[in-house]
Amino acid sequence: MTSMYDMTSAEVAAAIARNPLAIIPFGSVEQHGPHLPCGTDTMTAELVAKTVAAKTDGLFVPFAPYGVTPIHAGHPGTITLRRGTFEALLRDVCSELITMGVRTVVFVNWHEVNSASLDAVATELQDETEANFVMAQACYVAQRLYAGEGGKLTHGGSIETMAVMAHDPSLVKLEGVTEATRPSGAEDLDAMRRSHEVYGFVTDVTEVADDGWYGDPWWATDDLADDFAERVAGAIVERLAEIERLRGGGR
Repeated sequence: MTSMYDMTSAEVAAAIARNPLAIIPFGSVEQHGPHLPCGTDTMTAELVAKTVAAKTDGLFVPFAPYGVTPIHAGHPGTITLRRGTFEALLRDVCSELITMGVRTVVFVNWHEVNSASLDAVATELQDETEANFVMAQACYVAQRLYAGEGGKLTHGGSIETMAVMAHDPSLVKLEGVTEATRPSGAEDLDAMRRSHEVYGFVTDVTEVADDGWYGDPWWATDDLADDFAERVAGAIVERLAEIERLRGGGR
């Protein structure tokens, strides 16, 4: 995996000439209960994106740690960007990469409230430039992969705890949690807002759970964490290949 942070200008130019593919992670900085770090989403997105870059010989391009997360505003440790701020930064970063010669940009996202902004900028820039864009909703990929094993995509719950363990197990502080929280209706509310058909909106996380998180962090184990990034990134890479085939190798 080649990260633009660690490379010289000449090395970046050579990497893009070899493979004009950029992988950019997106997360957020927000409260994740008493047991997970506020950077959970960004850490996870970066871990998966780096693994995707390694598997595709793509250029890993770091983004700001912050995302669009007004539903967590007011909780200590939460920093949300306005959509206009986030989209302006995103457009500038992608435009610079395209000027350098990048022709495919893959967004690896672990924070669903970023999605509207990511989709808007991607479609606009794909229409305006020679680049193609792909959205990889890594959180939903993980939800699908681990559902059969009992993993659930809840805020601060099983899958997110596993993801932080994969990044750095010392950051998981389960001693701060006395029991799994399963508020009545929380899963139904999450399913409602994530529906692909008819859905409503949650504008304050306390609508889902009074203390801002729910789920079963004890589901996560070292064994599950060991291949988390490989499993999620591998599924994303398979789909990237299929999208490339459908596009006929690009525009």
